[in-house]
Amino acid sequence: MRITITAVGRLKRAPEEELSRDYLGRISKLGRQVGITGVEVKEVPESAAGSAAQRKVDEARAIQAKQPERSVIIALDERGKAMNSSEFSKLIRGCLEDGTSDLSFVIGGPDGLDPALINDARQQVCFGAMTWPHRLVRVMLAEQIYRAVTILANHPYHRA
Repeated sequence: MRITITAVGRLKRAPEEELSRDYLGRISKLGRQVGITGVEVKEVPESAAGSAAQRKVDEARAIQAKQPERSVIIALDERGKAMNSSEFSKLIRGCLEDGTSDLSFVIGGPDGLDPALINDARQQVCFGAMTWPHRLVRVMLAEQIYRAVTILANHPYHRA
């Protein structure tokens, strides 16, 4: 299974970009043991439309255009389900067991995700009730995917 993280906005050269790249590299190395053949980040530009609703529609189109065919989409959304790391790893395990070839996590822009994209997603996940900067969400997502892979591989990284 391939994993894609599609995010609105660009992660510029910064500590967050370096940390994200580190976790993605770790996923690539250990992920093969559990059936993850690759992980990739795709960025789409923020829309310049005048209204938040139109920006979300524009960004959703750009996100959908970057998705592999028949990709299972997991939307990061503040109204999504809060999960602990073990539950998150079970979500990924379920996709592996279902024979999912492409799993895509999507992160919206400052206005969030378009409701149609959220509704089309197989699952909506949140990282708690707080609002997080998008560049930190990307690092947190990369780390949680890595943590899920370590749980699936019985690696000692996760100590629950």
